[in-house]
Amino acid sequence: MIRFWSVEADPAGQGRLAGAKPVAVLDIGSNSVRLVVYERLARALTVLYNEKSASTLGRGVAATGRLADTSIASALKAIQRFALVCRLTDVGEIYPIATSATREAENGPEFARAVQEIIGVPVRVLSGAEEAHYAALGLVSGMPCFKGVVGDLGGGSLELAQVEDGENTGGETHQVGVIRLQDDSEMSSERAAAIVRERLKGSALLEPGRRKRFGAIGGTWRALAKLHQARCNYPLHMVQDYVVPVAEILPLCDELIAGNGDKKAVKGIDTVSGSRKELLSYGSAVLAEILRAGAFEEVVFSAFGVREGYLYERLPADDQALDPLLQAAEEISCLRSRAPEFAHDLIAGSTALFKLIGVEESDDEERLRKACCFISDIGWRAHPDYRGEQSIQAIAFSDIAGINHAGRAFLARTLAIRYMGFKQKSDSARLLNLTGLALGKRARLLAAYFRVAYPLAAAMPGIIPRTYFAVEGRALVLHLPADLAFLDGDRMRGRQRQLASEAGFKDSAIVVD
Repeated sequence: MIRFWSVEADPAGQGRLAGAKPVAVLDIGSNSVRLVVYERLARALTVLYNEKSASTLGRGVAATGRLADTSIASALKAIQRFALVCRLTDVGEIYPIATSATREAENGPEFARAVQEIIGVPVRVLSGAEEAHYAALGLVSGMPCFKGVVGDLGGGSLELAQVEDGENTGGETHQVGVIRLQDDSEMSSERAAAIVRERLKGSALLEPGRRKRFGAIGGTWRALAKLHQARCNYPLHMVQDYVVPVAEILPLCDELIAGNGDKKAVKGIDTVSGSRKELLSYGSAVLAEILRAGAFEEVVFSAFGVREGYLYERLPADDQALDPLLQAAEEISCLRSRAPEFAHDLIAGSTALFKLIGVEESDDEERLRKACCFISDIGWRAHPDYRGEQSIQAIAFSDIAGINHAGRAFLARTLAIRYMGFKQKSDSARLLNLTGLALGKRARLLAAYFRVAYPLAAAMPGIIPRTYFAVEGRALVLHLPADLAFLDGDRMRGRQRQLASEAGFKDSAIVVD
């Protein structure tokens, strides 16, 4: 008899990592209050639950110096629900953090005490410098190789930080949050742009031309990225690590500023959530002034920010040094593969093959190959006719970090060929083409290897290490031990011919030693 899962009987569930203790961040911002529950504190964070309430705590704080009673009531009601969610999901540690509205308001301490009574944990009210620090760490946690200036735009303030070699080397805070700008500009986005320009004059981090890349964090900027994707019909609806040249994003910002919130004036605005539409022109004013002041060349949007940075800092140094992509891929393998140990056979086997045939790999290409080995068996439960497309969707749209869009396309393209073969065309062809030619060719080679390895070993460990490849004349030869001679058949020879062709060999063979 099937036993239905219940949180009371089994809080971990079979779809979750054994022994993982959830952690939660209660993020009390100027625009919204959000609870995010993560499966565990780890280098690769997996969201277990995510909910926000648009309480607009920052509305009117600049003028009155106080949090409005209606905003407080809205926020506290949401936090009561969030406290229940933490109990139901068996959260071990709760980290309540508050930003500029609570920090600046006269009644902020009183509000923080009310939150503590509900959630049971003291609220940490972050300074502007701390906000900038954690925002930078959050971006780095998702993009370990990022170098440039990071900006976190909230409702009350903008935090800027510089990142070099994975370290935050300086931070600033500026009173140009989107809700504050609405109030200060009397709802004029063009006037807001002038205010931003004036308030950013003293920034030491926006020296023109010194840094090429600007990292954009915050819900309003994420909405801007989604609008840009919709307008250019971009095939991957993923904000994390979405890169746009400044020459492309500035005209959109200027259009939004000129429209001043007129929803009919901006093509594609219907793709933006209702709560962000009113703020988009003000977020555009901030971004446009930053990009012009710093003479940046490109913007990269991040879904990770203060919350993830706050947790990242709580990791031991050894865990901080882990690769988030490889940790996430290995976790996916443990949860969804028939035999997770087989991935290690694939890693060793593909490493040997690439070395044999002279395929040179950068560090990033090597980690992509290893990640692909970990996730290569995630589609086995699906109907055979749909394993490829389901695997594409599962990987391309997953919340794994430490990977750009070309890398996501590489993983998805490799799995598409691994399941569907070389002749069938995917419905997601435009997405898969984000690899570019060189990475796409490498995806074909790795997929061809998988198409040999999987039928050879039935996705189980122990067989691949007993076989090896050799180059003999113009042929790529697969060697089998004598007791596995029966594996040499028509199907295996066809797969071996495919692999040899992708590897650049004219001939192929299977030899029994």
